[in-house]
Amino acid sequence: MTIELTDANFNELVKNSKLPVLVDLWAEWCGPCRMVKPVVEQLSDEYEGKIVVGAVDVDSNPNVTVEFGVRNIPTLLFFKDGVLVDKQVGAVPKAVLAEKLDSLL
Repeated sequence: MTIELTDANFNELVKNSKLPVLVDLWAEWCGPCRMVKPVVEQLSDEYEGKIVVGAVDVDSNPNVTVEFGVRNIPTLLFFKDGVLVDKQVGAVPKAVLAEKLDSLL
């Protein structure tokens, strides 16, 4: 299950997480974001209990967007022990994202 991340809860749910975290930065109007969303949902189900998966609506949460220098969406951020360790910009195959997640486990 993907959790909704906001400027208000980002630090609590991502930076303080004991599990690795995948963060999907997206917007409703973004076509490639709509392509990535089902893949992120599948990964959330497949890695349940091993990682946390969250989504940030960039239009509603500018602080997170600015903090991580997000200029293009979709952008996927990978955190381990509260630290950003990897980033993927743009739509990519599920296998690419799974490989990045596996490296965090």
